[in-house]
Amino acid sequence: MADHPIRFEHARWLGDKRTQLVYEIESAPQEVIDDIVAAEAGQAFGPDTLVEARNRGYRPHGSVPAGSAVAAEA
Repeated sequence: MADHPIRFEHARWLGDKRTQLVYEIESAPQEVIDDIVAAEAGQAFGPDTLVEARNRGYRPHGSVPAGSAVAAEA
């Protein structure tokens, strides 16, 4: 479970502008989140949903649990 970076402390979903992948912060590997933040390549979404990330052209990373997408939109 990844710690929430301070800049994205209230976000559930974090996009990587370099790869157009979106991660669920709580289920993503910590080193991935740290890399995104260090590279200043993070993208938060408003509203903070997977649907909004997809609307912006981001694809879910393989670390996103299958149930997360359904729960995020409920």
